[in-house]
Amino acid sequence: MSSQALGVDEHAVIKTLVMETDAKSPLIVLMHGDCEVSVKQLARTLKVKSVRPCDPKVADRHSGYQVGGTSPFGTRKIMPVYVEASILELDQIYINGGKRGMLVSLNPADLEKVLDVTPVSVAVGK
Repeated sequence: MSSQALGVDEHAVIKTLVMETDAKSPLIVLMHGDCEVSVKQLARTLKVKSVRPCDPKVADRHSGYQVGGTSPFGTRKIMPVYVEASILELDQIYINGGKRGMLVSLNPADLEKVLDVTPVSVAVGK
């Protein structure tokens, strides 16, 4: 696990998840490493019937990255980015830089400067 290798809290290691709505509209969800996405809550928040993770090959096509190395920065296709609201309260986060095993450390406020993120509250514990 990357959090152990870095000696940081798994809660500060952020997963980049490519998901899609029932209408096949792709989106990105940024989630704490020690949490899962409540797809039911996300669907309610987005006012859609359902949300589910994309098939890895579909996610690769949307993002331009291989699953396991997906970054929210510089995706092939422009997608809305939803961030678990509590991520923005952390002092420092570690997020994928576009290659498996390549994590970038940054202040969460920089996410808001670089990406058009929408905060959501959809985290559930593992």
